[in-house]
Amino acid sequence: MDSILIQGGRPLNGSVETSGAKNAALPLLAAAILTDKPVVYQRVPHLRDITTMITLLANQGADVSIDDLGRVRVDTASSNNPEAPYELVKTMRASALVLGPLLARFGRARVSLPGGCAIGARPMDLHLKGLEAMGAEITVEHGYVDAVVKNRLHGAHIAFDKVTVTGTENLMMAATLADGETVLENAACEPEVVNLAESLRSMGADIDGDGGSSIRIRGVESLAGGELSVIADRIEAATYLAAGLISGGEVTATNIEADLLDTFLARLRDAGAVVETGEDWVRCSAPNGLKAVNIETSPHPGFPTDLQAQFMAMMCIAEGSSVIRETIFENRFMHVQELRRMGAQIVLNGNMAVVEGIKQLSGAPVMATDLRASASLVLAGLAASGETIISRVYHIDRGYERIEEKLGQLGASIQRTTPNTDMFRRADLVTN
Repeated sequence: MDSILIQGGRPLNGSVETSGAKNAALPLLAAAILTDKPVVYQRVPHLRDITTMITLLANQGADVSIDDLGRVRVDTASSNNPEAPYELVKTMRASALVLGPLLARFGRARVSLPGGCAIGARPMDLHLKGLEAMGAEITVEHGYVDAVVKNRLHGAHIAFDKVTVTGTENLMMAATLADGETVLENAACEPEVVNLAESLRSMGADIDGDGGSSIRIRGVESLAGGELSVIADRIEAATYLAAGLISGGEVTATNIEADLLDTFLARLRDAGAVVETGEDWVRCSAPNGLKAVNIETSPHPGFPTDLQAQFMAMMCIAEGSSVIRETIFENRFMHVQELRRMGAQIVLNGNMAVVEGIKQLSGAPVMATDLRASASLVLAGLAASGETIISRVYHIDRGYERIEEKLGQLGASIQRTTPNTDMFRRADLVTN
């Protein structure tokens, strides 16, 4: 497995371009199943999870290609295999997003129960209950969900017991081809959900209410193809802004709308950061250092759980004591033990972490446990004295495009090594 080596203590400065959002691209790719016309995607990030989804679509018979401009074209006209096998689904939770579209388009689906990061229980119960309410007959056995519907799905009034992003996306896609009207209550309102709804509307779907807690979908006979664009990755942009702050530098994230980061930027200002914004950029610095701030994760528009680990890394060197509460996933503090190896002063109590800021972290060998934990360890390594080696970084490749290159351009000393060689592939460094 690859590792990342960081020589810490270098302030990061400069600009970094924000990639397309993985969490938006994955449901958009799944939406291609809903039509037999070609769909072309712009701003699709080159990530392991994206490759998995494309492979999954190709396994079902879709024709997938990438042109010279990096646009991805998906044509499912020849798709004839409504199955998502374990060999693919085991590596990525979001592959479950094909269930609703397959059932709506083909009237049947066989999807392995998904895997992904081990950050807590993310059951598909809410997805399955919603599809059953829309007329699907579902059985779960031998690790697979088998679903079938006679004729077409029908509209239903579905109230989620808890907010679920993938559940909202899955049922919204299924409802676009259902008979009648479907209403999703307590729906997720993340920007990625809005991106999906807007894209489906451009394909001919009848959807309103996205961005709020109640989404209404009136089914249509068929959807057209089209050209879709993936929104900016707000989690990636925030991670690089945090990298600048934790290292004592100033970083500008470009190709990102500031309103996608409202809650995160508000907490940065509370922590003493200077935040500047423009039409498509955000710049952060902390000339007087960071001070401790309490946060609690919650569904959008609250503080994103996908930024909790990165924020904790910053709080490790902030002045004072902060309290971080994780309300979304029960196992999303696995980075704490690794941060402690670097000298962080963190006390855990259930879903709450108390972080006492210290002046300096120290480099150490650490192990990534999930995607966002990986990012927090990279941030800690940038701020630490000495050398940090992060193992199992295949996690980070699921959600960050060219992370060594981007950090290297900002002035980081960061290298990647493979297990088959002692030679490091060094990123080109830019001194700012």
